[in-house]
Amino acid sequence: MARKEKLTKLTLEELIAQKEKYQRKQDVSQEIALKRGTEFLTIKIKKPSKALCLECLTMANDTDESVQEMSDIHMVYDIVVEPNLKDKKLQDAYDCVEPTDIVEKLFEIGEIGQISGHGMMMAGYGTEVKAVKDLKN
Repeated sequence: MARKEKLTKLTLEELIAQKEKYQRKQDVSQEIALKRGTEFLTIKIKKPSKALCLECLTMANDTDESVQEMSDIHMVYDIVVEPNLKDKKLQDAYDCVEPTDIVEKLFEIGEIGQISGHGMMMAGYGTEVKAVKDLKN
């Protein structure tokens, strides 16, 4: 049996009374887990800025395939905060030529896409929007 979703009307009174709840926050982070074999490895990511999201979307839609491929890598490099991918000692230990090389050295290509996608969801991309009539049926 399908679970019925709760439908709540967003009113001015609610927006004012619950300002903290509804106000967009930029300084948001989340711990996520990546499954590797039989274990889960956790990393901490932060919500990407509007500018980063737009930059990565532009890269993803570029006609140059090499630019498209860098979109998710660029997103992951900028949103992963633990471990600190920008740490010079870490990059040196993995013989990175470019700082973003660390992303592909640590994560599988599928993981990179999932981490990037999760960051985009934190920024509201991919958030589900439905017509009210569809929810009532």
